[in-house]
Amino acid sequence: MIVYFSNVSGNTKRFVEKLGFPAERIPLSWDSASPLEVDKDFILVTPTYGGGNDNSTVPKQVVKFLNSSGNRGHLKGIIGTGNTNFGEHYCKAAEIISKKTGVPILDRVEIFGTPEDIERVRNKIDKHLPRA
Repeated sequence: MIVYFSNVSGNTKRFVEKLGFPAERIPLSWDSASPLEVDKDFILVTPTYGGGNDNSTVPKQVVKFLNSSGNRGHLKGIIGTGNTNFGEHYCKAAEIISKKTGVPILDRVEIFGTPEDIERVRNKIDKHLPRA
């Protein structure tokens, strides 16, 4: 299973759809009364925000999702999406999440990925979360 966040641009959503795995989107508006909770292992796909400001690099919705110990406990890998124009901050959100959770970064993808990216990432996900 993939859990991902995509803002209104939909770039990360388009990337995840191309992968062909079951996926759950972290909502744009976080509902504290009815938060997204997962009960199975997943790979997180997240964009990077802020262009280098570490305080806004990880989308707030992703932070709220991972603040749940149940969700964090099922996190098995991270795939970062971003824009290489961010330079050293390219896919920085994945780095921050990996450092805080101890979960590996499986890959980094430019915006919504090339066909080669899709194939490479599918193979990495299959190694970490084999399909049933």
